[in-house]
Amino acid sequence: MDVNPTDARSPVIAQPSLFKRLALGARACWRLARAVVHGLHGLAWVLIGFPRLEAAGRQAKIAWWSAKMFAVMGIRLQLRGSFRPGAKLIVANHISWLDIMAVHAVCPQARFVSKADVQAWPLVGRLVGAAGTLYIVREKPRDALRVVHQMADALASGDTVAVFPEGTTSKGHVLLPFHANLLQAAITTEVPVQPVALRYADAQHAVSPAADYTGTISLARSLWMLAGAQGLTVRVEVLPAEAVRHADRRALAGHLRDLIGAALDGDAKSAALERSAA
Repeated sequence: MDVNPTDARSPVIAQPSLFKRLALGARACWRLARAVVHGLHGLAWVLIGFPRLEAAGRQAKIAWWSAKMFAVMGIRLQLRGSFRPGAKLIVANHISWLDIMAVHAVCPQARFVSKADVQAWPLVGRLVGAAGTLYIVREKPRDALRVVHQMADALASGDTVAVFPEGTTSKGHVLLPFHANLLQAAITTEVPVQPVALRYADAQHAVSPAADYTGTISLARSLWMLAGAQGLTVRVEVLPAEAVRHADRRALAGHLRDLIGAALDGDAKSAALERSAA
């Protein structure tokens, strides 16, 4: 039935009072201020503390700093499952620039493959680079081959590497197609692939719009939406590792997409049941 906005019988959507809007805005500003201070703390550690630390010490700092950033932003972090020890290729869906921090909070040894643009981001670029990030120029198709060789060397050395095969962020409702090129590094080195399903949810949404980082949404706009969100949770679901020996990379990409999609669908149904029971 159509609703006439001028009809007195039309439902009225309650709007927050002026006092509540001011309170929410003040809280968002407080969270952003704390995030900036925590970011500068991390930068100081990268510049001064990291040169004196061994790999294990750096990883402990990365895990602490990443988890603390979620705390100061008022975002709850949930982990389901566990990562296998040793070398592995982590494959995750991509929603927000926070995805890297979410994985680093629970798997700080992961070396991400990220778009080269991130290097120029204020503060964030330096912090991401300190974690051993491998950069790819997505506008140059042939650059993928160079990065695959770097990934293979890292995996063969026992490192953990992480990629977002969608190649860009999505709103989180539907998975984009998985690109297969970077998976060749795991196939070549016969290192297991471990899929990870990421979801941002809040009290009203199974897929929170506050985490949207698509289209023309800037980093500043994304920060403000995240800081103003209420009851935001990022769920990191680690799925069992998959053997990839003699695998076809395109078939593997489709298989991993199916596994992550099924995990996200199951999580959405569980969240819906929780909200209906509340």
